Amino acid sequence: MGIGSRRCHSACLSALLYARGARRQRISTPRQHVYFWCGWISLVIALISPLHPLGEALFSAHMVKHEILMLVSAPLLALSRPLVTFLWGMPFEWRRSLGQWAKTDHIQRSWVFLTDPLTAWWIHAAAIWSWHSPFLFDLTLKSELAHTAQHLSFFLSALLFWWALLCAHGRKAYGAGVFYVFTTAVHTSILGALLTFSPRIWYSSYLTTTQAWGLTPLQDQQIGGLVMWIPAGLVYLVGGLWLFAAWMKESDAMLERAQSAK
Repeated sequence: MGIGSRRCHSACLSALLYARGARRQRISTPRQHVYFWCGWISLVIALISPLHPLGEALFSAHMVKHEILMLVSAPLLALSRPLVTFLWGMPFEWRRSLGQWAKTDHIQRSWVFLTDPLTAWWIHAAAIWSWHSPFLFDLTLKSELAHTAQHLSFFLSALLFWWALLCAHGRKAYGAGVFYVFTTAVHTSILGALLTFSPRIWYSSYLTTTQAWGLTPLQDQQIGGLVMWIPAGLVYLVGGLWLFAAWMKESDAMLERAQSAK
């Protein structure tokens, strides 16, 4: 079975598991279900639709795919809080074993460390910058295993990043989240600008693949850099503003509760 087939089977399995869990428990809200299915559909678009093979011919398409994974799929799935629903989709013995494993001190300490916003920020930033090095990026176009590792790094680090900001610490941590979203927008915009204005081709694998689409390799790279720089930057801006508004709302609510308690 090829990696592409396993990718399809994994997507179907996750959808079936979530649907089964959603029928069994009533903890998740309808809004969370909408978040999950929108995030799941965006994953399918990024990894299984024709966009995936197009990314092997056009760097710009590759960038679109990565931004979908990190800025659409990851935050939507984080907001859906799917872990409990996935557990309810499993057999009872599996749920009990996983629950006991998750409560061990080692796993609890590791989870607290990984979901610290600063830790998640560094992990996500390292994944983005390391995989855009010419050697590693060209490797993903020659090795399906490396390509899968790249996608997993981007998606899982983004999922951890958005979970740490949106879910792990509640609304009281949204103020710090504004800072981390802003700094992520800054460093990814710098990478996008470097790609856009570079006078040379970063990735040799695209030297002979873009002409069929009416683009020179440098034009394709410039479009890809702009995708990372402008649309992605706008998504971060919207996310930061949303976090700021929610933080202010929570601050007002805390002030009202404090005044009521007097």
